[in-house]
Order: sequence, then structure tokens, then C-alpha cells
Amino acid sequence: MGGVRGRDKLINCDACGRRVPRGKAVSYDRRVVYSTDLRSADDVKYFESRKMNYCPSCGKSLGIYEKKKRQMKRRMRKYNR
Repeated sequence: MGGVRGRDKLINCDACGRRVPRGKAVSYDRRVVYSTDLRSADDVKYFESRKMNYCPSCGKSLGIYEKKKRQMKRRMRKYNR
């Protein structure tokens, strides 16, 4: 009866480098814009989306992650306007 229960893959936190299980990690999509900063018609912009993974402590200190109850309250306020 061998299984894979309890064996999440370990990922590295992008802020501190700590190894955390994938289930505990906070995933965040960060959008990055690269531009030539020319204010003319030949201005080149490149948009990229990076998937960042943070441990719970770094996610909380960076303001990405908060308690689930508080998160749900904020979402409900947003949609009930």
C-alpha cells in the first residue's frame, strides 16, 4: 500500500530561498514591463508574466498573503458595492 501522500514537491521561496512544500507556498503572478522609454511611434514594449513562489512568512511580510478570513471579507466588500 505505498502511496505518495504527504510528499509534496519542495520549491524555493523567491525572496529568502527557504524550501517549502508546494501546498504551503503562496503563488503570485507578477507582471513585468520592459520598455525602450522612447516617447515616439517606434517605442517598443514587452509584457511578461512571471509566476513567483513565496514561503508563508515572506508572503505575509510582502503583503501578498493574509489570513483567509480577512481575504474573504475583502472580496465580499469588493463585490457588494
